[in-house]
Amino acid sequence: MSVEQAPVQRADFDQVMVPNYAPAAFIPVRGEGSRVWDQSGRELIDFAGGIAVNVLGHAHPALVGALTEQANKLWHVSNVFTNEPALRLAHKLIDATFAERVFFCNSGAEANEAAFKLARRVAFDRFGTEKYEIIAALNSFHGRTLFTVNVGGQSKYSDGFGPKITGITHVPYNDLEALKAAVSDKTCAVVLEPIQGEGGVLPAELAYLQGARELCDANNALLVFDEVQTGMGRSGKLFAYQHYGVVPDILTSAKSLGGGFPIAAMLTREDLAKHLVVGTHGTTYGGNPLACAVAEAVIDVINTPQVLAGVNTKHDLFVARLQQIGEKYGIFTEVRGMGLLLGCVLSDAFKGKAKEVFNAAERENLMILQAGPDVVRFAPSLVVDETDIQEGLDRFERAVKTLTQA
Repeated sequence: MSVEQAPVQRADFDQVMVPNYAPAAFIPVRGEGSRVWDQSGRELIDFAGGIAVNVLGHAHPALVGALTEQANKLWHVSNVFTNEPALRLAHKLIDATFAERVFFCNSGAEANEAAFKLARRVAFDRFGTEKYEIIAALNSFHGRTLFTVNVGGQSKYSDGFGPKITGITHVPYNDLEALKAAVSDKTCAVVLEPIQGEGGVLPAELAYLQGARELCDANNALLVFDEVQTGMGRSGKLFAYQHYGVVPDILTSAKSLGGGFPIAAMLTREDLAKHLVVGTHGTTYGGNPLACAVAEAVIDVINTPQVLAGVNTKHDLFVARLQQIGEKYGIFTEVRGMGLLLGCVLSDAFKGKAKEVFNAAERENLMILQAGPDVVRFAPSLVVDETDIQEGLDRFERAVKTLTQA
């Protein structure tokens, strides 16, 4: 017997929710593929992907099937026990990457928290109490816990929460000389995003990542890659580090890993993982059977030559059209990124107006993203249909036209 649900509307958010978010004026209620419908039945094309999460779009049959099957078996047992989906998923991640050990959790922030704790524990065990400093990049983003928000190089997110965690230094991204000047024998880890996501969809230069690897090796420090946003095929390879041929010591994954179901992972080598002995770290829901079953279906679909090649083909379609729109209306100076994580850098005339572009797109029934005030971001499904790409970009051009010809 179903229970009748009380009707809700957008105004309820302002009455019942903590006001740390400012959601759009409509409420999505259903999705299929790259299309979403709101309470009124309005249909929108989704190029936001839940902020690079809905890697296979909405209600993908493989994910629905995996979740439904597991929901009829086992939901939760905690880490007092292990479970089959977690072990199968761990094997698949290890087989596809440099990793030898996996730690499962629930969000990118948790994965990064685990990575930073592991880096400090390894340094403590091997070199003593003075080797605990972490070097990260300005404008980076690594999560919202107190530790991760301090490692993230954006003070607007870390100010106002009391004393900051010490031993963290920030240097300009893609500036190898600045990184060299900061690394010392006290450095336990260098933390980088191969593509800065929230910081503006800015890819790392190959020489920068190669130099970071060499600096870490020379100073007994660990290289940590935050691939929360770039992982699981988003870049056109399963993980972005595989484009560069630079292998980290620790890698974090979340967002697309569950295709919309909350799950995250920290990947590392066996010789490092052994420093997190029983009792040193944990999470109640980490490795949840439901989450791991869905994530296993995600990697089975994505980690195929057909899907990964398709990401690169779709990348070319997006970039060509976005560049054309940028040139026609003078709104972008650059389209950058990899795969289906793309950022359009606003021209001087539109600096600071990414939110206005977001709003204009929504009025044209298109969901997009910002990456700061000066960059419009696209993170659609990796299997978005070409017809949806063309229709979505038609809607985007109409939105841009309303702003440039106002």
